[in-house]
Amino acid sequence: MTQGFSEERVMLIYRETVRELYAYASRRCDGDRALAEDVTQEAWLRAVREWRTERIPDRPLAWLKTVARNLLVDHQRRRAHVALDAVSSTDVLTAVDRNTIAESAEIVAVVNQALARLPEAEAELLESFHFERRQVAALATMHGVSERTIERRLKQAREQLRRELELTLGTQGGIP
Repeated sequence: MTQGFSEERVMLIYRETVRELYAYASRRCDGDRALAEDVTQEAWLRAVREWRTERIPDRPLAWLKTVARNLLVDHQRRRAHVALDAVSSTDVLTAVDRNTIAESAEIVAVVNQALARLPEAEAELLESFHFERRQVAALATMHGVSERTIERRLKQAREQLRRELELTLGTQGGIP
């Protein structure tokens, strides 16, 4: 954390990040515009409160996305969550294997619950690739590593996600 708090600095960061933060939240809200707006607003309220005392982080958008992600996870836990029997474990795990996890609201809800239990770096990588549809090359550039490294990290993160999903869904063994 290197930047001090000033109203002008915060307004500049707000203008630079609010659209991307809203897009991030809305992709995870399955079309619930009000929820995406609430999450964006709450993330910014928390930022202003925190940054007044703790300084502005070096990567404000990353900080805001982490807060938004946590707010969405909390929301999913509070709402009447998708009954795990509403979606089959085979459907969820097959969607993960085929990289099509964003195609069903039920699958997204179950996957988001599992993502919340992954280490933040792995969850963010999977979210960037699957939900934000970022290409491997773009992720490699963003993280300052090779495309091969990103592919390896994605594979490892998917394996961790699969294990979490198997625990969540109570499946035994693999998928045929």
